[in-house]
Amino acid sequence: MDWGWIGAVVKIGAAVALALGLAIYFLQDRLIFHPQPMQRSAVAANVESVFIHAADGTRLHAWHVRAQSAAALVIYFGGNAEEVSWMLAQVAHHAPRLAWLLVDYRGYGMSEGVPSEARLHADALSWYELVSKDAKTIYLFGRSLGSGVAVRLAAERRVAGVVLVAPFDSLSAVAKRYYPYLPVTLMLKHRFESVKRAPAITAPLLCIVAPHDEVIPAAHARRLYEAWGGPKRWIELDGAGHNSTDEHREFWPNIRTFLQP
Repeated sequence: MDWGWIGAVVKIGAAVALALGLAIYFLQDRLIFHPQPMQRSAVAANVESVFIHAADGTRLHAWHVRAQSAAALVIYFGGNAEEVSWMLAQVAHHAPRLAWLLVDYRGYGMSEGVPSEARLHADALSWYELVSKDAKTIYLFGRSLGSGVAVRLAAERRVAGVVLVAPFDSLSAVAKRYYPYLPVTLMLKHRFESVKRAPAITAPLLCIVAPHDEVIPAAHARRLYEAWGGPKRWIELDGAGHNSTDEHREFWPNIRTFLQP
C-alpha cells in the first residue's frame, strides 16, 4: 500500500476542509443576513413610517399599522431575506382589527446599519420600549430568522403571546445539519440559541411549521416547541414549504384565533 499517496490525499482533504471552514467563518454574515432594499412606494392611510435612533446612533425604521379600536399590537420580525413592507397588505386583509409594528432590521428596508444577532436584539428591545408606552397588550410574531429575535425578546419582556413561523431551536443546530464536518459551534458568531431561552418563557406560543420545509426542517421547530415553558399549540400546514406557509388556507385563520381570542 502506498502510504505516501494516502498521506497526500489526507493533507489535501484537510487543507480543503480548513479553507472551507475559514471561508464560512468570514462569510457567515452574508450567509445569515440578506438585507433587502425598500420595495414599496405607496402605503395606506392608516400606515406610518416610524424612525428611532439606536443607542449607537443608527437610524432604524418600522411600519406602524394603526387600527381604530385595536386591543393589541403585534411586533413583527421577518426572515433573513425579507423586506417587510409586503406584509402591509397581508395584515390589512387578514388581521385589520390589530395594530402592527413591522420592523426593518438594520440594513433592511429603510433602516441603516449592519445586522448582527446582538444588534437585532438591542433594536428589538428599543422597539418594544417605544410601543409599550401606549400598547398594553403586545404580541410577538417571528418568521424563520425572526423567530430567534422574537424568542429572545419574549424571554426578557412581558408579552401576551408569541407566533413563530418556521422557527428553529438554534442557528448552530441548523448549521450542523448543513455542515456536519465543521466545528460550527465554535465558528458561529450569531447563534440565536432559542431553545435555551424557551423553558423560561411562560407566554403562550403558536408554532406554525411546514412539514416539507426545505430550509429549516420541522425537527428544529419541534425541539423548540417541546422546550417552551408556557401554553403552546403546534400547527402543521400540509403541503407547505419554507416560503409558502402564507398561501396555506389554515395559516391566517389560526393566527387570527390566537391573536384575537
